[in-house]
Amino acid sequence: MVIIGIDPGLANTGWAVVETRGPSCRARAYDCIHTEAGVPLHERLGAIYSGLSRVIGRFGPTAVAIESIYFGVNTRSAIATAQARGAALAACSVAGLDMGEYAPAKIKEAVVGIGDADKDQVTYMVRSILGLDHDPRPDHCADALAAAICHANLSRSLAAAGMPSGREEA
Repeated sequence: MVIIGIDPGLANTGWAVVETRGPSCRARAYDCIHTEAGVPLHERLGAIYSGLSRVIGRFGPTAVAIESIYFGVNTRSAIATAQARGAALAACSVAGLDMGEYAPAKIKEAVVGIGDADKDQVTYMVRSILGLDHDPRPDHCADALAAAICHANLSRSLAAAGMPSGREEA
């Protein structure tokens, strides 16, 4: 299975393509789509949509794992993230990908074992699980890799239980 993990953000949308074979996962590619603050919103969202569409076309994933929105104290940031997430979801929908949507705590729990893990713990476990010789940077890439690993793990668990994968998790 080939999964694209997405960590949505208006300034930086992290993406990662992970391939699974049996119990093992390997990173095929990861990067960040960066948009500048002074650019009009519609152009920034278009860049996220276009960038992810190119990645999907290049790597041919069959599923997407995307982080859901965390509404903390900064509502303005959450709205911008939600808009970027919408552009990402549109690119994945047009491509016909199976959708997996996961709360940040669910991703951390699936990768680290605890839902309140910090960024360093997530990065360490992503590096370990994928056998990388370096920390994936920036953090948005590590988060996208973690989302893809989460989806892979949960899909395997669902398959072992005889349930369909690609369902949404909140």
